[in-house]
Amino acid sequence: MAELIHESAIVDAGAKIGSNTKIWHFTHVMPKAIIGSDCVLGQNVFVGDRVVIGDRVKIQNNVSLYDGIACEDDVFIGPSAVFTNVANPRSFIERKDEFKTTILKKGSTIGANATIVCGCEIGEYAFIGAGCVVIDNVPSYAMIVGNPGRQIGWISLEGYKLNFDSEGRASCSSSGEVYEQLSDMEIKRIVD
Repeated sequence: MAELIHESAIVDAGAKIGSNTKIWHFTHVMPKAIIGSDCVLGQNVFVGDRVVIGDRVKIQNNVSLYDGIACEDDVFIGPSAVFTNVANPRSFIERKDEFKTTILKKGSTIGANATIVCGCEIGEYAFIGAGCVVIDNVPSYAMIVGNPGRQIGWISLEGYKLNFDSEGRASCSSSGEVYEQLSDMEIKRIVD
């Protein structure tokens, strides 16, 4: 099972937890949830049924992941980030059969207090700024801020802003990796 499950956490029977995963204070994991290896779930996290979390995912305090959310490997979710699962909720109408899938692709980052509206796909290594409200799909490596979220640039795999030259190339200031801009909506990392 997990390396550490705090005594105040509740992990329902049937939940699948990978090795070396840490589950902290007052967290609740539902019975059909799947959590990968080497993850950290902070204080007061909720993981619903039909939620799939990959390996090396870090979920900070006060985050609820409801049915229909999938996190690939290496995702970071900042404190108090919010995820919805129904587009038009009403307390007097049950819409559990209308949950929309939200996918957080490999290496993406969701900033503190960001809101991700259901049905969105956050691209690989995309960076969602603190307090941002995401209402549409986000391209890989995109930097998104504001309400509603808008793209203000591109970010490297290591999390540094990319500045493209006139030939559509940029390099990460930390790693030196080179990126090529394919269109206004797509870049790619060039691997030697």
